[in-house]
Amino acid sequence: MSKFQLLALFLCSTALFGQQERTVRNGIDVLRAENFARLTGQKVGLITNHTGLALDGTSTAVLLHESENVDLQALFSPEHGFTGTAEGSVRDAVHEETGLAIYSLYGANRTPAPERLKGLDTLVFDIQDIGCRFYTYISTMGNAMQAAAQQEVRFIVLDRPNPIGGIEIGGPMRDEGTESFVSWHTMPVRHGMTVGEIARMFNAERDFSCDLQVVQMTGWQRGDYFDATGQTWVNPSPNMRSPTQALLYPGVGLLETTNLSVGRGTDTPFELLGAPWMDGQALAKAINESGIPGIRCVPIRFVPNASVFANQECSGIRFWITNRLAFDSIRLGMELACALRRLHKDEWDMERYNRLLVNREVLDMISSGRQPPEVMQVIARQLAPFYERRERYLLYR
Repeated sequence: MSKFQLLALFLCSTALFGQQERTVRNGIDVLRAENFARLTGQKVGLITNHTGLALDGTSTAVLLHESENVDLQALFSPEHGFTGTAEGSVRDAVHEETGLAIYSLYGANRTPAPERLKGLDTLVFDIQDIGCRFYTYISTMGNAMQAAAQQEVRFIVLDRPNPIGGIEIGGPMRDEGTESFVSWHTMPVRHGMTVGEIARMFNAERDFSCDLQVVQMTGWQRGDYFDATGQTWVNPSPNMRSPTQALLYPGVGLLETTNLSVGRGTDTPFELLGAPWMDGQALAKAINESGIPGIRCVPIRFVPNASVFANQECSGIRFWITNRLAFDSIRLGMELACALRRLHKDEWDMERYNRLLVNREVLDMISSGRQPPEVMQVIARQLAPFYERRERYLLYR
């Protein structure tokens, strides 16, 4: 192979897959290198799950438990539990390796109870997010920050990469006054922030007055996707199995509260979309003709073994990302919604579509049959103030 062919191959791979790999140290790796000095003499609670790992694969829970400088007293787990495998409500448990209690924050309580924080000096958060507003780990963090502030407990975030990058932002924005566990703060669907940066935003804009510290990563750049970090991918939740699915999720995931299968119950959740009533060929043609950069669709038939339309044959489409640096997952989501409204007005049930969209203006535009470019113009107008808000909380340039 000539040097010119090698150069062409490198440029092509960069466009398709991102930047050259570098080693990024997470907040836990930085804290460990400091010999946990920030926690010396502290009684500590830790909010984490199976994604809370150092670069060598050791869990944050074990590292804090074994450190002579740290008095780890309790663990707290988010949705899907400490192991990341649970579906639905999660019960309290015991951590086998340390013998510590694991208090569920996705069961009877979604906020640490005052009695669970009593006697603690510091509450630490270490969970891998995926960069989407309705992924609930940041909601757990927000609830815990508020509880820590009320109990005068310091809150430390061990930062981790945003796996779909820290540059691209995509709406729709959440309407004011519509807070829920899947729309915890006024922000767009794709926020382009790390959990540490989001914590700074929550603390300031929700007026928590929380004693907040963020242990920053080293080596991470805003344009980095997950494969540029040198880190091992761990499925953050049962149906989030690859960086590709994480990138598709902000657009495709918006549709999963409606009568559609988004591929749960298959090997490739969020890479598929379908229903028994869908004309997959017509939808694939519509999306391909829309000209969304960086993605192609093919018609497909599939049978989910769980979730929506379990054990029913679905007609639908499969998504193929051809250039992720050009791909806009939010535009895909809007093009899909508009096409479904046009092609399947009677079959597609929009009643619960706004649960994750949480934007009445965009909902009404799609419902009334407006065209995707018009919808994207409204989203761009709504996003403009967020860019300025977001800027003051960024930690990485």
